[in-house]
Amino acid sequence: MDDALIGAVLASTLRVSTPLILCALAGLLSERSGVIDIGLEGKMLIAAFTAGAVGVTTGSTMLALLAAMGVTVVLSWLHGFACVSHGGDQVVSGVAINIIAAGMTIVLGIAWFHQGGQTPAVSTEVRMLAVFPQLAARLQGIPLVGPILGEGLLSHNLLVYATLLLVPAVWWLLYRTRFGLRLRAVGENAHMVDAAGVSVKGMRYAALTLNGLLCGVAGSYLVLAQNASFVPNMTAGRGFMALAAMIFGKWHPIGAFWACLLFGFLDAVAIRLQGVHLPVIGEVPVQAIQGLPYLLTVVLLAGFIGKAVAPEALGRPYVKER
Repeated sequence: MDDALIGAVLASTLRVSTPLILCALAGLLSERSGVIDIGLEGKMLIAAFTAGAVGVTTGSTMLALLAAMGVTVVLSWLHGFACVSHGGDQVVSGVAINIIAAGMTIVLGIAWFHQGGQTPAVSTEVRMLAVFPQLAARLQGIPLVGPILGEGLLSHNLLVYATLLLVPAVWWLLYRTRFGLRLRAVGENAHMVDAAGVSVKGMRYAALTLNGLLCGVAGSYLVLAQNASFVPNMTAGRGFMALAAMIFGKWHPIGAFWACLLFGFLDAVAIRLQGVHLPVIGEVPVQAIQGLPYLLTVVLLAGFIGKAVAPEALGRPYVKER
């Protein structure tokens, strides 16, 4: 494998992994507090639509990002209202969010933009472009270092670098702060936390708020940094991949991060292998290559969901003792 190919695969891996990492961290914060979040897919999808619609309408990157985050926070609160406040089934509520998002984005897209559910492409001014394009271009001529450092690490937009920094930030929040200690305690033994005078509902709503913010950024990335316009069902199962990565990473930020990178790497390799002729096998079928990340999702969920130890109170509604 030559240097240019290594650099291209590394760059593609980081780009594809970014929304997965954000979504996995969102799910991790929610589930560490004891609230199952199957609705990651739907929240990311509706955030992508909102970012595309607001970005096209206002021409502002910041407004598009804030609007997407606001919508997903409201959905997280709605999930909390059903499950935290009223003890509803958390899985059913999450599936409902996915169904609502899949239908609503298409209906609103058709009604507002008349393009079969798509939004018009956002302008270049709205899109998030590479932070260090000139530096990356200058390094390209240097053997070995140029393609890997230039294209692989320095050709990305601000959200990619912010996401990489969020991984240790979430780890620090969970394991080095009082808030993180209480959040993890709520997910393990809510009655003990309540006896200590800490609001269980308050902690779970705080976790869901952070969850919504991260899902909003993840969905916005798909439009503002990756595809330029919203397309129906453009998340293509990324929310479920993030859920699988979180479980495979044993509900730990660093573990989830590496699992997301694995998914991103498979996706990057899948793109490079399309049309490639391999010895004995011949040309690799495009469908087989494109299905690799989804196949890994099923394998991880089937093989590790019973072995990874989830938070003790995950999925259990808390009823305050009188």
